Amino acid sequence: MEDFWLFFEVFGYPLSIIALIFSFFTSFYTKYVFSKFSKTPTETGVTGSQVAEQILRQYNLHGGVGYEHEVRVEQVSGTLTDHYSPKEKTLRLSDAVYNSATVAAVGVAAHECGHAIQHEQGYIPNKIRSALHIPASIGSRGGPWLAIGGLILSGYAPSIGLAFLKIGIVLFLFATLFYFITLPVEFNASSRAIRILDESRILTVQELRGAKRVLNAAAMTYVAAAASSLITLLRLIAISRRRR
Repeated sequence: MEDFWLFFEVFGYPLSIIALIFSFFTSFYTKYVFSKFSKTPTETGVTGSQVAEQILRQYNLHGGVGYEHEVRVEQVSGTLTDHYSPKEKTLRLSDAVYNSATVAAVGVAAHECGHAIQHEQGYIPNKIRSALHIPASIGSRGGPWLAIGGLILSGYAPSIGLAFLKIGIVLFLFATLFYFITLPVEFNASSRAIRILDESRILTVQELRGAKRVLNAAAMTYVAAAASSLITLLRLIAISRRRR
């Protein structure tokens, strides 16, 4: 076990650099694939917003079903800013998705519908992710700074510095858990989207392959974020063990 922590203490920094490069690559690739299939029109001619409304109606989440279950579909500015807000029960689609009748737009809209369906059906990983949101947000922002502060303080006041370092690690642990629980949530939403698009024949077989490429590329950005977070966490733990 000591060899494990020694490995991360020695090679943690280069691994972090590799993870950062991987994150840049996945982000670039996602934008490239999205741009490519944003220029590929669908045979049906339906837009992202129309697909979203159709899927939500299919699951009794849109179209006069009552305030408790009604999910609104709205347009939001920006690129790749699409998301579902469970608190507001609102599915927001970016400019490039809302009014676009392309393979990318339909795939992204269906994916966000997958999140709305997860929330309505009580998908367990989604519930865990929601519960971790606030502590993870605090941990991702404050954890590393507390840890760095602890490392600096350890040279002057070892006990106080180590305490700060450990608190920072615990906070960052929540962020890492959040990134990892996000993976099944995102993959499941994409899986639901592809299945629904296939069963409803909204996309042709060829178009469905394109939608899969778009969603798989987007999913890899979450894998990169989880990997980067884990490497950082293990580096901090390895350093704290040496400072004991």
